[in-house]
Amino acid sequence: MQQLLAALGIVGAALLIAAVVRRRRPDPPSQPVGYTVPAQLDRVDFDRADAPWLVAVFTSASCDTCAGVRAKAAVLESSEVAVVDVEYGQARALHDRYGIDAVPTLVIADHAGVVSRSFVGPMTATDLWAAVAEARQGTGPQSSD
Repeated sequence: MQQLLAALGIVGAALLIAAVVRRRRPDPPSQPVGYTVPAQLDRVDFDRADAPWLVAVFTSASCDTCAGVRAKAAVLESSEVAVVDVEYGQARALHDRYGIDAVPTLVIADHAGVVSRSFVGPMTATDLWAAVAEARQGTGPQSSD
């Protein structure tokens, strides 16, 4: 009798485990990561609001990649192009206001604050400089993630 009860217990446990395994769903396929990039900036939120073009680089002091993006953007500074580093620790309110959820995020905006190009993550200097040139020539809004 004890052997029969033990056997029934083992069978019951096996059935319970089988039911749990059958109900378990496989992991969903990986999804592309999408980050928020503003479509419009209020130019008065940034230094040199009167410059025809703004390159805003949203960074963080703890981000190693941000330093390279900041350096590439700094070369673009001119009378026509204002380059502003928006570091999270010093300008958290701007990161929050524009929904920045990844750094580095770089946006190129015109005199009205309309974002014509953007990059999330690292980019080559050539791609960045070409994006500014294209924006200044008016080839339309584009995003490069």
